[in-house]
Amino acid sequence: MELILLQKVKNLGNLGDKVKVKPGYGRNYLVPQGKATAATATNLAEFEKRRAEYEAKANQIMSGAEARKVALEGATVTLKANASPEGKLFGSIGPRDIAEAFSAAGKPLEKSEVVMGEGPIRHTGEFEVHVHLHADVHTTVKVVIAADE
Repeated sequence: MELILLQKVKNLGNLGDKVKVKPGYGRNYLVPQGKATAATATNLAEFEKRRAEYEAKANQIMSGAEARKVALEGATVTLKANASPEGKLFGSIGPRDIAEAFSAAGKPLEKSEVVMGEGPIRHTGEFEVHVHLHADVHTTVKVVIAADE
């Protein structure tokens, strides 16, 4: 399946690239999310007419992500959770909990932007959590897990 990318997609291409992907990936993810459109002659002509508009939108999204990165760099949030005396949590802290804590602290963050490669946190302590705000904008935040009294 050939598609035209309407925005940058990680590990695939940049705005305006003509890419070949498997039909399921294009039909179920790229097209419904508005990240790509079918590479027909009509769509190619339409894309070229609106290229400046798409680039301006991409630059606006990128600058917004850069501004959020500056606000999040060095940010720390403390979460309280039930834990045993040894520091093992009764449950776990996942991306949703971290995103909600940062949003409550005035630094809006989506669950999908929090990347926890090693899975949820299951112990008390300080942890570095990676945040992907855009395909090119990444930062690290600190999460402190404390035992509930």
